Amino acid sequence: MHIRDLPHADPGVPDVRSGGRLLRWLYRQQLGGQTKALCWGLVHTGGVASFPVPVGIAVQAVVDRSGSRLLLAGGLLLLLGALVAVGDVMLHRAAVTNWITSVARIQQLLARKTTELGSAMTRRVAAGEVVAVSTGDLEKIGWFVEAVSRFGAAALTSVGVCVALVVYQPALGVVVAVGVPVLALAVLPLLPPATRRADEQREKAGRATELASDTVAGLRVLRGIGGEELFLGRYRRASQDVRRAAVRSARMWSLIAAVEVALPGLLLIAVVWYGTGLALDGRVRVGELVTVYSAVTFLLYPLRHFTEIAMAYSFSKPSAKRAARVLALRRPADGRIAAPGTFGGDLTDPVSGVRAPAGRLTAVVCGDPDAAGRLADRLGGHPADAPEGTPSVLLGGTPLDDVPREAARTAVLVQDKDPVLLSGTLGELLDIPASGSVRAEEALAAAQCGDVLAALAQGSADGSGDPMASHITERGRSLSGGQRQRLALARSLVADPEVLILDEPTSAVDSHTEARIADGLRALRTGRTTVVLTSSPLLLDRADHVVLLVEGRVAGTGTHRELLRGNPAYRAVVTRETDADDGPKAASLAGRAASGGHFARTGTDQIEETA
Repeated sequence: MHIRDLPHADPGVPDVRSGGRLLRWLYRQQLGGQTKALCWGLVHTGGVASFPVPVGIAVQAVVDRSGSRLLLAGGLLLLLGALVAVGDVMLHRAAVTNWITSVARIQQLLARKTTELGSAMTRRVAAGEVVAVSTGDLEKIGWFVEAVSRFGAAALTSVGVCVALVVYQPALGVVVAVGVPVLALAVLPLLPPATRRADEQREKAGRATELASDTVAGLRVLRGIGGEELFLGRYRRASQDVRRAAVRSARMWSLIAAVEVALPGLLLIAVVWYGTGLALDGRVRVGELVTVYSAVTFLLYPLRHFTEIAMAYSFSKPSAKRAARVLALRRPADGRIAAPGTFGGDLTDPVSGVRAPAGRLTAVVCGDPDAAGRLADRLGGHPADAPEGTPSVLLGGTPLDDVPREAARTAVLVQDKDPVLLSGTLGELLDIPASGSVRAEEALAAAQCGDVLAALAQGSADGSGDPMASHITERGRSLSGGQRQRLALARSLVADPEVLILDEPTSAVDSHTEARIADGLRALRTGRTTVVLTSSPLLLDRADHVVLLVEGRVAGTGTHRELLRGNPAYRAVVTRETDADDGPKAASLAGRAASGGHFARTGTDQIEETA
């Protein structure tokens, strides 16, 4: 495969039972590229290994004063030089291609896994580990894949040179044949502790990166509570831990580098010492001694590849293990039954007892935000962390967990409490799979995004003043929390699913904007099933049907006004009042609601009525 053919049409199904199995699977997927690199590697290393032959001929020709043999040696050197140059270039191209295509394959698999798991991924694997796998770990895996072909060529050439030396000059050849394996295996005992130290450094660096990301993401909040110095102190300590771990790792790798230099030097000294004695005794000629010496010098080159492949495998196996752990995460995608042609009907959750009538706006009040998040996840079907045996949510009598996940996602769209805005232009943000019944302009108007559009128009990428061409930064960091919420709501409204689940869609907007959003949402979703998880009176008052959850079960149903009058638990959640002081205030609120008044937030714990 060539780099220009990326991405892979199908990255395949990886063997994720262990890190070693994943590496072997990756090698098999690139068998053609590995074979190509191996062949070019044999041309390159074979050419380098053959240099001692013309060098020995040249030396002996000088000793014997033979011009013809000296000319022959020069011609062979030119030919071998050309072969080495071509082989080196093509080996590099083939090996780097293997590296890039293997990393691209794993990246595609990780992207597919992220899409499959969604928000469940960061609940099962730390965000820092996902980042580490996607960056540093992939680099180590690619290093191993790229080094395999060079190692194979070096190993085959080394064996060939040792055999040739034993045949050419048995006395010296045996010394070389015994010494080379010893050199190749000498550093192996040092690799496991070096790998452990390097892995410890990587883990500490991952924790420091995660801490830094959390600090930057929450900097505004930290400044508000005066906690910047506390978190910066934590990061300083984590950074120092990384530095100390890096120094410990570097010491071990320095020892390995010293061994790689010292032992080959000792072998070379032994060959020269022994060969000189043989030459003085007349058992070998000077040209033969030079040839053997040159061959030993060459063998120091492929020995580096032996050490490199051992290091690459030691580093890549833990990285592959982490990648396999992420790729092994599963979330059932195929249903037990085929999806019906069209979904429709009431949305019912057997676990909590919540029922959202078809075509109506249903509000669910839950005092526990975590419970509300779990309910939203469950209502979307195929929940990520539901215990085994949990009954499925029903849409029109059809269990969502039993149909393919893609069909369930098409029918039911869940907007999380903290929706993510991807970087790009506003037009790209709203260019999503949709029914086509709701235009982007209508969705933006219903979500009260007028001020957001005005702000974005000033920064349009083409200078046209078109807000649709304005760039939105990663996760919408350039926008306020309320602006991000409203754009996310507009995106969900554009999709126009059969069932829309909204978890606290207006928690970051002011009361006047919230009232207009409630009206726009109700108008635009007329005839469509909409479920809003909220405790805002402004949204609750406009809902057709309100459900109160207490400890995960339905504890009351009705309209907002009915529950406000007759359900103390509902009043406690919505008005933040206790039973001792809720009577007069609740009566006033209910009366005002009945006369068509509005509610506005005056703080986190109070509700006041406004004209």
